[in-house]
Amino acid sequence: MNAHTQITAALPFAVPASRWDDAVASKLSPAELLLYRSNLLGSDLTVTNFGGGNTSAKLEEVDPLTGEKVEVLWVKGSGGDIGSMKLDGFATLYQAKLLGLEAHYSGPDDDDKMVGFLPHYTFNLNGRAASIDTPLHSLLPFAHVDHVHPDAIIALAASSGGEAATQEIWGGKIGWLPWKRPGYTLGVMLRDYVKANPHVEGVMLAGHGIICWADSAKACYEHTVRLIADAANYLNAKLGSAPAFGGQKVAPNPDRAAIAADLMPRLRGFMTGARQKLGHFSDDAEALEFTGSVDFERLAALGTSCPDHFLRTKIAPLTLDPARLQDDAYLAQKITDYREMYAAYYERCKRSNSPAMRDSNPVVVLVPGVGRITFATDKTTARLAGEFYGNAINVMRGAEAIGDYIALDEQEAFDIEYWLLEEAKLQRMPAPKPLVGKIALVTGGAGGIGAASAARLLREGACVVLADRAADAVEEVRAGFARQFGKDVVRAAVCDVTDEAQVKAAIDVAAREFGGLDILVANAGIASSAPIEETTIELWNRNYDVLAQGYFLTAKAAWPLMKRMKEQGGASVVFIGSKNGVAAATNASAYASAKAAANHLARCLALEGAPHGIRVNTVNPDAVIKGSKIWDGDWRKERAGAHGIDSGKELEEHYRQRSMLKRDVLPEDIAEAVYFLGSDMSAKSTGNMINVDAGNAQAFTR
Repeated sequence: MNAHTQITAALPFAVPASRWDDAVASKLSPAELLLYRSNLLGSDLTVTNFGGGNTSAKLEEVDPLTGEKVEVLWVKGSGGDIGSMKLDGFATLYQAKLLGLEAHYSGPDDDDKMVGFLPHYTFNLNGRAASIDTPLHSLLPFAHVDHVHPDAIIALAASSGGEAATQEIWGGKIGWLPWKRPGYTLGVMLRDYVKANPHVEGVMLAGHGIICWADSAKACYEHTVRLIADAANYLNAKLGSAPAFGGQKVAPNPDRAAIAADLMPRLRGFMTGARQKLGHFSDDAEALEFTGSVDFERLAALGTSCPDHFLRTKIAPLTLDPARLQDDAYLAQKITDYREMYAAYYERCKRSNSPAMRDSNPVVVLVPGVGRITFATDKTTARLAGEFYGNAINVMRGAEAIGDYIALDEQEAFDIEYWLLEEAKLQRMPAPKPLVGKIALVTGGAGGIGAASAARLLREGACVVLADRAADAVEEVRAGFARQFGKDVVRAAVCDVTDEAQVKAAIDVAAREFGGLDILVANAGIASSAPIEETTIELWNRNYDVLAQGYFLTAKAAWPLMKRMKEQGGASVVFIGSKNGVAAATNASAYASAKAAANHLARCLALEGAPHGIRVNTVNPDAVIKGSKIWDGDWRKERAGAHGIDSGKELEEHYRQRSMLKRDVLPEDIAEAVYFLGSDMSAKSTGNMINVDAGNAQAFTR
């Protein structure tokens, strides 16, 4: 059997188990028990995905207005994540008033209107907005309610054989409701179904999950986990009887990581729009099995089923022919075709009051043999979109094992995507930081200036690759930034800038991990000091290898990626030069002349880059002693010797007093100039130098 006909074994559904700890739970208040239960459910990806599902409890509270005890519904608030939320993530509402809300309801057309009443029923001035699923919890007469949608459950809910399978698995103890968009109408349907079928212990909601209940937090949690385990075990037994997705058609490409690094910047460059995209690549088993399968094109065209999946992944993915990935005209046309398809979908489905069409670029791009690439305006959203499509693949696999996979109806999908309530949620989101959507690479990223520059870019929303030849040091800096800014936005690459292969590999990290490159900070450096007679050819070459050739190799490797961004606002190269690149320095001919070479290289690149929208500018620091690793070695003693002073505090005082402003220059000061030149604040500046030296007349550039 050759690679193109080899069958890939179906991946099993994970079977969850209870993680409830009585010792922990015994110390918690009723509200804390709800949070504990929610966090246990949400932090287990076999139970629910990020941001998915909701939990509730009806608790007795003292009304701050009357002093009387009242029943209060605690329910996950809008937009929260039950796996990571805190107590302030719950909306709290008067339960009795919620039950009286039905007096305002006259039918399914009132769903949006009903949401508008919820803020009026807030308990204790809680500002957390209630979610659209609140009626599902308030209208059921049970103390504790869980609504989750793990892959195994949605696979049942999104299959033509799902209702029969639900009956087979649970023997009538779990009911079934046909698809209905979340809202008050679904809450009424659910309440009436349970009232008419008092024996049921939960209800499968076609298309988007299961809801169940119990009298205590522990019993509700364990009931939820058991139901998911039942579904997973059932589907796993079915999956063993036939190859998933019709079997394998395209085998995984062993060079897929390199292919992704080459492909992602080109796709990103074609995705024109108001904001730049960030990419996320995954070649996990789900992606490779699905994209390489016989049924891939048929199922991909159907789109997703669960509303949570759909909102993250759009109406359908873009699929690419792996044999044509080097053809830019093909890629550009595929992006154009997708945008036209999306615009036509919008025109077919829009209502009289629909919001304006949003970004029409694809979110999910699928390539047989390579995997899954997702794009969004920030890295976390791109990663989550990929994970949600991975969930959708699992759903398709399970659904097809017991029947035919059923995606959301196109109009239903549109009504969810362009729901006025969803639009209102989007409008409430804070404005993005200035560098969100930008990708930066900083060489010498473990050093003082490099780390400070990276931190400044990260603080403004950029994604950053730290490149440094010191593996342990750069990983330590990366880990610190991951704790500070989040692990999604920072990567590390071991890179000696004098090694062309290592430079290319670092650029590939930016391409594969984030989708391209917008800002290059060429900062890796060394420093040496010696009279000309003591300057060896080795010392001379070492300075030029790092400070001139290193900058050349880095810029050369970055150039193809940056040229891709002309239609997206262009790109920026920032060289970290030196005062000594413009002003002569005693006993530093190798260092100063290499810095001067780099400065002039920047001018030359500014000329070459302008037609492609690439700006190239230089920051010239001077005497950045504090926090700089260069000054930890012989350079400090050598420069002190050149000036005839002590290498301790006397040297710092010497440089401070030598400056016109009599001030120290810190790595953070250089970082401010890097941020200015890397950002759109300097969009009309190229070929320039900014001196950050506290004032040195010899270094005036004009």
